[in-house]
Amino acid sequence: MSKDEHTGKKHAHDDEVTTAFGVDIGGSGIKGAPVDLGTGEFAADRVRIPTPQPATPQAVAETVAEVVDSFSLGTHVPIGVTFPAVIRHGVAQSAANVDDSWIGTDVEKTIGAATGRRVVAVNDADAAGYAEVVYGAAMDVPGVVLVVTLGTGIGSALVVDGVLVPNTELGHLEIDGHDAESRASDAARDREDLTFERWATRLQRYFTVVENLFWPDLIVVGGGVSKKHDQFLPLLDLRTPIVPAGLRNAAGIVGAAHLAARRR
Repeated sequence: MSKDEHTGKKHAHDDEVTTAFGVDIGGSGIKGAPVDLGTGEFAADRVRIPTPQPATPQAVAETVAEVVDSFSLGTHVPIGVTFPAVIRHGVAQSAANVDDSWIGTDVEKTIGAATGRRVVAVNDADAAGYAEVVYGAAMDVPGVVLVVTLGTGIGSALVVDGVLVPNTELGHLEIDGHDAESRASDAARDREDLTFERWATRLQRYFTVVENLFWPDLIVVGGGVSKKHDQFLPLLDLRTPIVPAGLRNAAGIVGAAHLAARRR
């Protein structure tokens, strides 16, 4: 019995699983840490290893195994990995910032074979967004929650009453004849040297279209630029409440760990 079972505290995950391991696979680094599922906090300092180049399935899987092996994990600990791609039933349907040979590769089986463990794979934006619903800025918010990450592109996660709708890819909506992220991402702001005021005009257009399509109860904005939320979120005029993300860089690892525990 775990301590929490003696105290009667109920966790939002399966019976007796108190810790899961999350791995965030990115174009430049592969990061992992055990996660306390009761609090959503890291149970130990995360480990980061540079992403191998080229980032082929075998090379990435071996690096993930190296990250996992950096910790003394019981064989029962669920492993969740984020991946920068559309993931359908464990298989990558696209590839962003990793080698194109990932397309059509079963991410769960490939990394599972390298680690010797059962692995759950999830789109990176979905993992981060789900973490915000369970532990972060959208915790205890019923209904439809949309989490949008503004970075190199625009990532999205849609969660309805706690259920993730995977692979929404709302950064690629066509708005005014343009792929939305080509004009409204944080990279577009940097590339065109936009002031926050000018960028907010583009965000206003993007978020207006999105809220008219999905009628969310809450929009959460993540990505590195969310640290500067006070410079652009107050400039938006939406009917939907919009708030900055709470978990920041930890969100992918935390979300992957939680989703892995749910699916065990």
